[in-house]
Amino acid sequence: MDVRRLELLRELAERGSITEVARATHRTPSAVSQQLRVLEREAGLPLTEKAGRGIVLTDAGRALARSAADVAVAIEHATALWDEFRNDPTGEVSLATFPTGGQMLLPGVMRRLEAVGGLTLHCSDRDPESDDFPALTSDFDIVLAHSASSAAANWQASEIAAVKLMTEPLDIALPPGHPLAEKEELLPEDLIGENWIGVPWGYPFERTILDISQAAGSPMNVVQRFGDTRVTEAFVAAGLGIAILPCYTAGGAYRSEIVLRNLHGIVSERHIFALMRPDRAERLAVRTVVDALRAEAAAVVAANVHRNPVPRERG
Repeated sequence: MDVRRLELLRELAERGSITEVARATHRTPSAVSQQLRVLEREAGLPLTEKAGRGIVLTDAGRALARSAADVAVAIEHATALWDEFRNDPTGEVSLATFPTGGQMLLPGVMRRLEAVGGLTLHCSDRDPESDDFPALTSDFDIVLAHSASSAAANWQASEIAAVKLMTEPLDIALPPGHPLAEKEELLPEDLIGENWIGVPWGYPFERTILDISQAAGSPMNVVQRFGDTRVTEAFVAAGLGIAILPCYTAGGAYRSEIVLRNLHGIVSERHIFALMRPDRAERLAVRTVVDALRAEAAAVVAANVHRNPVPRERG
């Protein structure tokens, strides 16, 4: 069976439709269908069947799609071994990042990769719900993802390759004149009755607000929800509410207009991972970028621990 046709079957298993496979592989739907029919003849068993207006994989199709993933990993592993023998981590690597992760890590990563000739890193920003980050690995070699806790555990237990990069504290952001800004540390009960600038449902910081509410024994009043932390920072700086913000990147243009305070009594942090399909994780160029991400993440943590050595509760 042709490896390229096996890869199309794997794409169909992951994406769910001929149209999406065609879009991702830059083919026409008819060309994809034709290649899958050839693969079906090679396999000697039906691999797909009609379901409504589309098609789904048969049991044989699903089994062969899993084998296709194993084949892809083996091929990339063999290629990586040859690249290592030649000491040649060249090629193009695509990376998707959530905004604050890109702000915090990617400039330093790009500088680290300048010494690696022939390796080009193409970056794009994405910020889906925590559970939706793995789906991006179909379109990108590396996906930077963040989660409060549960999704990170799911990533590590899934078939996706998940490399832990760092844990970043989450702080309470306040306008400078706020009464709570006079305290060095805050407890959940201190935050009862405050107006919150929250995040859309499913975003990592929402879990922390719910934990605060549970620990305080009172619901938190979320008056606005934004996915972009820059908008949240503007609202906090204007005195329109308080918010959860990532410790290492909070402030930006509003650094002098926002006060950050440690939160105690609950675990307030986010976990940052690099997610990859297992076959792409074998590529030497991809592993070189991941090594740069890990080194930069370690440098960011070390720099911020030096500036802010206050111990925090950890999960």
